[in-house]
Amino acid sequence: MNMEKTNILLAEDDPNLGSLLKDYLDAKGFNTSLATNGKEGYQHFSKEKYDMCILDVMMPVMDGFTLAKEIRKSDKDIPIVFLTAKSMKEDTIEGFHAGADDYITKPFSMEELLLRMQAILRRTKDGANSKPEKTNFVIGKFKFDHLRQMLEINGKENKLTTREADLLKLLCMHENQVLDRNLALKTLWNDDSYFNARSMDVYITKLRKYLREDPGVEIINIHGKGFRLLVNKSI
Repeated sequence: MNMEKTNILLAEDDPNLGSLLKDYLDAKGFNTSLATNGKEGYQHFSKEKYDMCILDVMMPVMDGFTLAKEIRKSDKDIPIVFLTAKSMKEDTIEGFHAGADDYITKPFSMEELLLRMQAILRRTKDGANSKPEKTNFVIGKFKFDHLRQMLEINGKENKLTTREADLLKLLCMHENQVLDRNLALKTLWNDDSYFNARSMDVYITKLRKYLREDPGVEIINIHGKGFRLLVNKSI
């Protein structure tokens, strides 16, 4: 992915955090435009072409949810990540209804934000230049919609994070086969470092918690190789 051509709209009313995020993203090779309120953010968006929007929720003049809805009127596909100090479930749901691709709660690490951005951009940019991929999967009793990042069983929906959804999709594409650990790391994290390997283990654990509602579905470790998504359709 060529980060030099990736333009980011950052709308954050906290001057210290806004400047810190802009400097960090610029140092990582992004072209970052900083707006200090929602109205200014929309003015930026109307004049320039962006690959991703990072929006603070609580902003003066126009809040992040309203800004996202305005952006979605003219661009239904641009990725949007919300930054918020709130952690209530209702706010998260409202964020996704406003068109969010991901949602990160303050305080957060710069590295976590960067990883989420890279995962979203890899999916959207690479997908624009390739033939359509399968996005809906049946996993035992589960229905998994990768684009909506939604895992459903018996009418109950679980909204997955971008990383969880991407990892589950990779497992689905290798259902009942071994998903090579290094392949998964290089596909989703771009490298197979120790830190990223530990991070992937955490996401595997999270996916297992979702999938345990169907006893016929499990993710097993294949020692020295990777993981296998086992689906026993007879259960």
